[in-house]
Amino acid sequence: MSKAFTREDDAPEDDDPGAAPAPAIPAGSKNYISPQGYARLRGELMQLIDEERPKVVDIVHWAASNGDRSENGDYLYGKKRLREIDRRIRFLTKRLEIAEVVDPSVHQGSDQVFFGATVTYADDLGEERTVTILGIDEADNARQQISWIAPVARALLKAREGDEVALQTPAGLRRLEVLQVSYRSPAQPGEPGNQST
Repeated sequence: MSKAFTREDDAPEDDDPGAAPAPAIPAGSKNYISPQGYARLRGELMQLIDEERPKVVDIVHWAASNGDRSENGDYLYGKKRLREIDRRIRFLTKRLEIAEVVDPSVHQGSDQVFFGATVTYADDLGEERTVTILGIDEADNARQQISWIAPVARALLKAREGDEVALQTPAGLRRLEVLQVSYRSPAQPGEPGNQST
C-alpha cells in the first residue's frame, strides 16, 4: 500500500522506543516534590502549552499547505515534534495532578533525615558523600540529588546525625554513618530556585 494512503500516527501514542521510561512511583506512595521542583515542572508545562506547541502547530499548518506531505520534511518533522510535545504535556499534567508538595524548610534545624534533607554520610570504606533527597521528577544525580525512593535515600530516611544505617547493595551489606543533616532555607524572591507559580 502506498504511504500516501496511510496515517502517519497509526502507532500508539506512547510508543516511542527512544523515550526514556518515566520513573515509577511505588504503589501506594505519593509523588512527593519540593515547592521549587513543582514550580519548575509547572513552568515547563506552561512553556510547552503557551509557546512551543503553538509555534510547532503553525509550522505544521504552513508545511501542510505546501502540498505533498509524504516528502515534506518540515511537515514530517513538525508532526513528530508535535507528538513529542503532546506526550510531555500529558506526562507533566499527570505528574502535577498527583504531586504532593512538601516544603523541606519546615525541618530547618533538625538533625533527622526527612524529604528535602541534604545529608553528608560516610560509608564503611571511609568515603564521604553529600546528597540531597528530592522527588522522583526533580532529582538530578549530576547535582548530587537523589530520589527519595533510591536505596540510599530509603536507608537514610528518619536517621539522625551520628546514626549508622544498613544499605543492602548487590555487593553485600554496607554501613553508612550519618555525619551531617541540613535543610535549605526557602529561597527568597529573586534567588535561584525560587519561582512563583
